[in-house]
Amino acid sequence: MKAVILAGGLGTRISEETHLKPKPMIDIGGHPILWHIMKTYSAHGVNDFVICCGYKGYLIKEYFANYFLHMSDVTFDMKTNQVEVHEHHAEPWRVTLVDTGEDTMTGGRLKRVAQYLKDEEAFCFTYGDGLSDVNITAQLAFHKQHGKLATVTAVLPPGRFGALERDGDFVKGFIEKPRGDGGWINGGFFVLSPKVISLIAEDSTSWESEPLTSLAQSKELMAYEHSGFWQPMDTLREKNMLEDLWQSGRAPWKCW
Repeated sequence: MKAVILAGGLGTRISEETHLKPKPMIDIGGHPILWHIMKTYSAHGVNDFVICCGYKGYLIKEYFANYFLHMSDVTFDMKTNQVEVHEHHAEPWRVTLVDTGEDTMTGGRLKRVAQYLKDEEAFCFTYGDGLSDVNITAQLAFHKQHGKLATVTAVLPPGRFGALERDGDFVKGFIEKPRGDGGWINGGFFVLSPKVISLIAEDSTSWESEPLTSLAQSKELMAYEHSGFWQPMDTLREKNMLEDLWQSGRAPWKCW
């Protein structure tokens, strides 16, 4: 099983960080959010990744090229020009990094990595800027059981503001950030058949428009409901919130 991760967008709403690095390389707890997403998949036995790079993609390539330096203690012997890695903690990952263009849309990026997926019965597909405690193992079983071409994780978005609990004009209390408005949304974390790539026309095709609409209309898109933790990182406020969860030891997505 492979997992394709979109990691090429500009991330303009969090430009405080993305003027220096691609959004998936923004750190949460000293590790890129991309690493957290990959650790989630790995905890469910998915260790073969295809990363769709774009904006500043060379930084993602450099990160994995120097992964031991990021994850281990090392000794540099300048006299002998040797590097000794101590107690390395590398994961059993195979990572394919593909330059899918700076201006390519989400669907176009997936189409550009089709050659790496042609022999797969199904593959995982998600965004490089969101964390969740979704049960990938259960989702894969759900996808296999229904037999359709695509599964999308349906989530209830987190509320942004607290709400008043009222009785007429009287305020009875306060509700801390109720979840959304009751409507389920696309939370990413797809499971797809490679056949869906034929629905993507070109680089300018957004995965969330024509391809998903076509799958829905042909009744080939099933929803896997996830009512647990799900949080995108679109703003600096959301980045700081995820950082606080990690530092406090209460990160719900940490399943490893």
